[in-house]
Amino acid sequence: MITFEVFLYSIMLKVDITDFGYTEKTVLKNLDFTVEKGKHISILGESGCGKSTLLKIIYGLLHVENGTVFWNDNELLGPNFNLVPGEPFIKYLAQDFDLMPYISVADNIGKHLSRRFMQQREERINELLEVVDMTAFADVHVKLLSGGQKQRVALARAIAKEPELLLLDEPFSHIDNFRRNALRRNLYAYLKKENITCITATHDSEEALSFSDEIKMMREGQFIQTATPEALFKNPKNAYVASFFGDVNTLELDDEKHLIMPHKLQVSQEETQIKASVLKSYFKGSHYLVEAEAQGQKIYFNTAETLEKDTAVYLKLKL
Repeated sequence: MITFEVFLYSIMLKVDITDFGYTEKTVLKNLDFTVEKGKHISILGESGCGKSTLLKIIYGLLHVENGTVFWNDNELLGPNFNLVPGEPFIKYLAQDFDLMPYISVADNIGKHLSRRFMQQREERINELLEVVDMTAFADVHVKLLSGGQKQRVALARAIAKEPELLLLDEPFSHIDNFRRNALRRNLYAYLKKENITCITATHDSEEALSFSDEIKMMREGQFIQTATPEALFKNPKNAYVASFFGDVNTLELDDEKHLIMPHKLQVSQEETQIKASVLKSYFKGSHYLVEAEAQGQKIYFNTAETLEKDTAVYLKLKL
């Protein structure tokens, strides 16, 4: 009897870039990574570090001489080989949105949806309007919307045909804080439900921590640390990585220097190695962030109550 073994595997993105630059200056270097289907990856870094360039390469807008991009073992060729740049199964949401201003929100979202089955098309548009909380603006012309509203429309249009891979470049940068959290929860939950692979370029650490399976920290065109959100937050490689998650202290304990986040310090009733003099207390809602001087530098720690200026305190690490 002949038997056949069935091998199941996740469709995977594989990127291997030795170097890339627009001119003689190198923008990206030594990037070699894979992404499994359905995973959400955040590329976290400061402006100008190469995040947007990487997304453009993956989508096919930029040609790479020294590197390759594969999806499910098929090489994705850039603009030098494709008359129309970009891949049909990938959607890329750039920071400029590229919407049609003189038609309605609903028509913008349904731009790439077939008109052969109008009822299904309308149902799909209505579903997407709910995901981005724009149902009340379905018939409004895009030119009349705010920047944040336009960004929400662009997000809905990007997922309208359910791409296999979604590339998001600062997708919530124009959206008000009070609406941003709900929108992020809705969008990323939807992508997980539909098993859509997503790579988000962002400088927003809160977004990266809350909605990523993995974070890749980028600096000057290369990844300097890759880990799960929890591991990256608890064990940042250096002060640059730690600084994305808030103020960071470099303190000497037992003759060794340590990176310590404010939430890891607490006031001690006993004498410790860290004696601090309070400079100012900042109210943060759930706690106070205290700025103090210790070991010849400014440091920061959290407290439940405000501390008066010039108060002397000892600090210890939270267990």
